[in-house]
Amino acid sequence: MTGATVHPTAVVDDGAEIGEGSRVWHFAHVMPGARVGARCVLGQNVMVGPGVVIGDGCKVQNNVSLYAGVTLEDEVFCGPSMVFTNVLTPRAFVERKTEFRPTLVRRGATIGANATIICGVTIGRYAMVGAGAVVTRDVADHALVIGNPARPAGWVSRTGERLGDDLVCPRTGERYAEGPGGLVAADD
Repeated sequence: MTGATVHPTAVVDDGAEIGEGSRVWHFAHVMPGARVGARCVLGQNVMVGPGVVIGDGCKVQNNVSLYAGVTLEDEVFCGPSMVFTNVLTPRAFVERKTEFRPTLVRRGATIGANATIICGVTIGRYAMVGAGAVVTRDVADHALVIGNPARPAGWVSRTGERLGDDLVCPRTGERYAEGPGGLVAADD
């Protein structure tokens, strides 16, 4: 944990790894076997479960729990109070720890406040999940999804700008084209 800042009320269990320049704020809990990359921010009351992997430069806002099986690639944003699930059909009286499904959030994706991500899905690179959306299936690269269940509502650039029919980012001028997994930058 050299070079990381951990608030005195946060708990980082033995066996957890926190990368250089990361900040862990009030009442957060990072459990054994969790790996948090460099330059990450874990907000107030964030829980990072055993075996969770968080890439470099991620921001996890307040009141988010990342359960076993969740992987965030680099530069992922998780909005406040968004939810990851870990089983499809939970019951308090049925043990289902062997049924946890892995969830992957690819590089640069954004998940809005109060969204729910059902276990077993992949959120594509630079995709954007709208606030309150319920994601029940995979999300393509650069897709914007909203609603319950979440449905495609357009495309977004790497910088998060909504793209028009010309697929040109209004902020950067970067051009995109449709590819097999969603959009790709024209220069990729």
